[in-house]
Amino acid sequence: MTKKELKRYTVIMKHINGLITVSEAANELKLSIRQVFRLKKKILEEGVTGLIHKNRGRKPAHALSKDTLQSIQQLMTSEPYRHCNDHHLAELLAEHEGIFVSPSTIRRIRCQSNFPPKRKRRPPKAHRPRTRKPQAGMLVQIDASFHRWLEDTEPFALLAAIDDATGEIISATFRPREDTEGYFLLLKQLIEQKGIPMSLYSDRHTIFRSPKEDALSVEEELAGETSPLSQFGAALQELGITHIKALTPQAKGRIERLFGTLQDRWVVELRLHSIHSIEEANRILPHLIEKHNRLFAVQPADPEHAYVPLSEGQDINMILCYREKRTIGSEETISYGGKTYKIATKNDKLTIPVKTRVEIRETLNGERFIWYKGKKYPLEEVEKPNRQNPPQKEKASHARSPHKPAADHPWREYNKPSKRVPQRT
Repeated sequence: MTKKELKRYTVIMKHINGLITVSEAANELKLSIRQVFRLKKKILEEGVTGLIHKNRGRKPAHALSKDTLQSIQQLMTSEPYRHCNDHHLAELLAEHEGIFVSPSTIRRIRCQSNFPPKRKRRPPKAHRPRTRKPQAGMLVQIDASFHRWLEDTEPFALLAAIDDATGEIISATFRPREDTEGYFLLLKQLIEQKGIPMSLYSDRHTIFRSPKEDALSVEEELAGETSPLSQFGAALQELGITHIKALTPQAKGRIERLFGTLQDRWVVELRLHSIHSIEEANRILPHLIEKHNRLFAVQPADPEHAYVPLSEGQDINMILCYREKRTIGSEETISYGGKTYKIATKNDKLTIPVKTRVEIRETLNGERFIWYKGKKYPLEEVEKPNRQNPPQKEKASHARSPHKPAADHPWREYNKPSKRVPQRT
């Protein structure tokens, strides 16, 4: 018996023996009078054992079986599930092993088995989170995380875009490195699935901003000159997306915390699916994104979204491309990438005047066009003109024979001993 049960037995026996009243017994035990009568009845019928709980010493009906407990302990230390936190392991056991337990059960088993946690938790830092945007599509945060996503390969980059209002991963791609082409593919996937967002939040990487952006002088600004744009910045300007460049990582904290979660979970997920290359990781990426959004995405404050579709006539491939300025030469040709091109036309009619400054656009597929006054003109490669230099005339020979001074030249008298005239005595 516990001390509590022994005290109840002693006090109620005093009441049974007439030493105290039922009210005094209730006050002593801090119980109601009705409960004192119930305990008195159990003692009179069953004796002292009437106060002991009937489930004491019995295994609970919902307790884990010994086999299940041993299986969980073995899976905790097995290769596929190593380095999992308690919540993630509970999800993976339910998904892959058919074992449905709570994260608190996982933690209790880990503590009883003396298995160390994945990492020691740091004390939380006090910070005031920025209020989410009310509508999906009002703000999208993009960034890249360079990490060892596959344990048997070198680190590579995960490029991702997250909606600020919902925390939903809109698009993502694995790339060998963080580059402009990767962000073009990320933005293309975002627009095809959701639409054009109102604004985009990124860091100040030179992919997003030109190094000469802040190099304009006051005189140039007063003259109306604009700052140069990067390839990605020019695409955002044509799409009408407001570009916000963060000064610190904390400013775009949602996507920074997202990468912390993905580094904790997706390394294990990719290991479970036996992924060994970037190509295989990209093929399984939609499944990982769907699972993450199902677990962590939230509903926006306003059910209406702010995404807009592409306008009629807008070609996403001609917007997300590389751009260079060129001048059409006198032979109606231009040079680009070490090759010579001319406008592909069915007739010999001149479409763009000579000496016109035009823009060359190269798509992600490698196709090249001239972009002039909102229209694209296909190009065809031509051979470089073979310009032979005119033969140079041989110059007349100006070779002269060496000049010899005369025998009586004053130079010949230089440094000779002088003739002294003898003096008379």
